[in-house]
Amino acid sequence: MNEVRAAAIYARISSDVEGSGLGVERQLEDCRKLAKSRGWTVAEEYRDDGISAYSGTRRPAYQRMLADLADGQRDAVIVYHPDRLTRRPSELEDFLKVIDKAGVRQVHFVAMPTDVMTGDGLLLLRITAAVAAHESDTKSRRVRRKVEQNAKLGKPHGGRRAFGYAKDGLAVNEDEAAVIRQLATRFLAGESLRSLAVWLEDQGVKTVVGNQWRTPTLRGMLASPRIAGLRQHQGNVLGKAQWSAIITEDEHRRIVALMQQKARSGKRAPRSYLLSGLLRCGKCNATLYSARRAGTVRRYVCQSGPDHGGCGGIYITAEPVELLIRDAVLIRLERGKVADAMAGWAARDEQIAAVAEQLADDQAQLEELVAAYAAKQIPMREWLLARAPIEQRIKAAEQRMMSLSGNEALRGLPSNGAALRGSWDGLNLDRQAAIVRAVLDHAVIAPGVLGARAVDPNRVEPVWRL
Repeated sequence: MNEVRAAAIYARISSDVEGSGLGVERQLEDCRKLAKSRGWTVAEEYRDDGISAYSGTRRPAYQRMLADLADGQRDAVIVYHPDRLTRRPSELEDFLKVIDKAGVRQVHFVAMPTDVMTGDGLLLLRITAAVAAHESDTKSRRVRRKVEQNAKLGKPHGGRRAFGYAKDGLAVNEDEAAVIRQLATRFLAGESLRSLAVWLEDQGVKTVVGNQWRTPTLRGMLASPRIAGLRQHQGNVLGKAQWSAIITEDEHRRIVALMQQKARSGKRAPRSYLLSGLLRCGKCNATLYSARRAGTVRRYVCQSGPDHGGCGGIYITAEPVELLIRDAVLIRLERGKVADAMAGWAARDEQIAAVAEQLADDQAQLEELVAAYAAKQIPMREWLLARAPIEQRIKAAEQRMMSLSGNEALRGLPSNGAALRGSWDGLNLDRQAAIVRAVLDHAVIAPGVLGARAVDPNRVEPVWRL
């Protein structure tokens, strides 16, 4: 028998129900006893907590042990039971190839004292792995069937609680629900997910696991059918859930449609310029771009060249023109433009809901078409012919959605003129820019005196939406 100088102990548990790692610790304790009884020196203990050996999920400690075995750093392996090592026959064969190439002849299991390196031992090990795979597959089918049944009944899936709901997945957490409603309203009003994530951090609002909100996490939460009281399974909404809705289904559809529209357009919300994309050159009608002079002075500039196509003959200092446009927008809103917009919201909401529903249907049909082509159920020619009209309908629906949602940013604003002006500085830049866009289509900037810091109002010609 070869002398063992650097043994490896491997331990794994699929889920730590106790939450204390005791399952793995018990495995390690028994493996240490076996190593001691054989007089082996344990060089390292490799442990994977909460990772399945059947799903194919990467196990960092297991992969590191394989690498150490292949490099000759370990000359024996101790595991509590073969199903802790692997539950997939193909993975077992990969393990055997590694130790065979590395010349490792000592592999022992606490719960299976047979020498697995003999012919009969290898046969038993392979049979054990096959049985473990069968058990995992049977359990997986039962779990999938149970999850599917719960989904059809509108029951919660279980696991970690969702933000906005209690641990049982049914009762609404009113404090968190109020945050969700505010986030939904502000996102529909034009604020970016990034600015909303910053606001959550400033307010000290954390995720359910105590982490800082980030844009992808916030996007997933706001787009989830769950908060609209809908049960989703494998990407499909099956119907009403047993828990209460935090936002309406119409709001959910509008949020999803707006996210999809932003993803397609690639447009970014303004960061340090209020009027990005809203100013045009009075000489050539090209859009003015935001730029800084000497790294300090913010300006809007008509830029020449192939990437911009302007004449390069106009620029204007940002702050004065932003203040001028802001005041003009507030004056128009104070004169009753908010009330005018509110008068048509009810009818427009119905139209938005109808367009959003049609958009969701078209997008689902396009996904089905892609899946059919990927499965080789239809040839490319039929795929291209069928895709074109669906994409045209999607584009038209998105344009219609944006047109109907044009003054969504005005929702929730105070109708009193003084209160409206007084609340302006409390809005972040994304919301301010969305309000300006709801009222102003664009403004033409005429030539002026070069170097002038003050803005001559006669240089600015607004074209209003409202």
